[in-house]
Amino acid sequence: MTSKILSQAVAASRAAGLALLLAGATAVIPSYAAPVPGHGPESVADLAQGLLGAVVNISTSQTVKGTEGPGAVPMPQLPEGSPFQDFFDDFFKNRDGDKGGGSQKVQSLGSGFVIDAEKGIIVTNNHVIADADDIEVNFSDGITLKATLVGTDTKTDIAVLKVDPKGHKLTAVKFGDSNKMRIGDWVMAVGNPFGLGGSVTLGIVSARNRDINSGPYDDFIQTDAAINRGNSGGPLFNMEGEVIGINTAIISPSGGSIGIGFSIPSQLAAGVVDQLTQYGETRRGWLGVRIQPVTDDIAESLDMATAKGALVAGIMKGGPVDNGSIQPGDVIIKFDGKDIREMRDLPRIVAESPVGKAVDVLIVRKGKEQTVKVTLGRLEDNDKAAATEEGSGDEGGQNGGENAPIATASVLGMTVGELNDEARTKFGIAPDISGVVVTDVAKDSAAAERGIQPGDVITEIAQESVSTPKDVMDRIGALKEQGRKNALLMLASKTGELRFVTIRMD
Repeated sequence: MTSKILSQAVAASRAAGLALLLAGATAVIPSYAAPVPGHGPESVADLAQGLLGAVVNISTSQTVKGTEGPGAVPMPQLPEGSPFQDFFDDFFKNRDGDKGGGSQKVQSLGSGFVIDAEKGIIVTNNHVIADADDIEVNFSDGITLKATLVGTDTKTDIAVLKVDPKGHKLTAVKFGDSNKMRIGDWVMAVGNPFGLGGSVTLGIVSARNRDINSGPYDDFIQTDAAINRGNSGGPLFNMEGEVIGINTAIISPSGGSIGIGFSIPSQLAAGVVDQLTQYGETRRGWLGVRIQPVTDDIAESLDMATAKGALVAGIMKGGPVDNGSIQPGDVIIKFDGKDIREMRDLPRIVAESPVGKAVDVLIVRKGKEQTVKVTLGRLEDNDKAAATEEGSGDEGGQNGGENAPIATASVLGMTVGELNDEARTKFGIAPDISGVVVTDVAKDSAAAERGIQPGDVITEIAQESVSTPKDVMDRIGALKEQGRKNALLMLASKTGELRFVTIRMD
């Protein structure tokens, strides 16, 4: 009855609309009327049928050891003949009861897809196979093959596996161009949600260039195609059957799909997969700078018309640009012909560039644009030399980490550097003075207002001694995190006279 009433109401409204149009024949119809939206695909059955064979279910198992010592739960002492004796015996024997620790098998499921049928190369997410002891790949035709790990990349959450395809005919898919995808384009996700086997969902590209703070190269495609647990590592297809994304993450309070899923774009994934397949590891370009966003205030102080690019805050000692080609205070606005719209663009573009390549970098230095040429180093080589890797103020972690030494840095309108023999000679600094030397002071900066000059030496910040440019940056960063508005500096003149100066940090 309700449906009938609703149908009648709809019909009546349509009739009323038609009457209004006829009655208002003399009315002016706006020329900017919105275009009639196009229809979605009538069916993706043929497309799905040709792709399902290339999408696989990945099953992993891992042996997790129990805890021993104070954290272990010992078997309780029960009265002889207790009715609970058998129950506890069974439970604790399964945990290697003598040690109170034991071990158990943990299994997980994910998705993946074949990109090379002859070699048996399969792509998935790193988190799907991380720490796995055994990896099995289940195909849509019921075949199960053991897989070996070719290589992983934790920064992009990509892993490459290999199976022996001998005696089996595999189906492969290829990467498409994610750069061609527009918001509103139809996409199809295929995977194994909750271990149910090949499932197909349809949706659109909801957004692009999403940063979900999962890694230094975040540039996700957002889609409303249903993605659930178990879909991780599965492909996101365009309507030509090309992989334009690897489904990786969802936002969900309940664990199920609410129409907000994220995929690694093929533009980023294809290069990583190619390197993992060839070398078993990634070989990323490295510039060796610490960077920070260009705010409106910073842009104004640097005579820039708009806030864009990545501000160089520090130069890594021994890095590719520790030769003066790029300096603290420079703003990188274009790298190898690609625009740097905001800070996070630079790490990704640099990482995608070949190691050893000489590239043109367009910078803004003291209000003027100029092009410098730099030769890229290798990020992973620098990683191995440093103890850690990530750093929020770094070139996407590309300086080798928070502990990597900094040759020079830009902070509070000052350029600071190591107080070495060269600096002592240049500025005439006495040998008994220690700290960090100020090598340049920006005009109209907070430091300039306080009378700080090149050759001054920063010995303390907020009553803590500093001896390297990194110490200065870390101390200023800590004060900002504490909500401080000013920084108290102890400065030494060239002859050793001390004075305190307070500098604004807002």
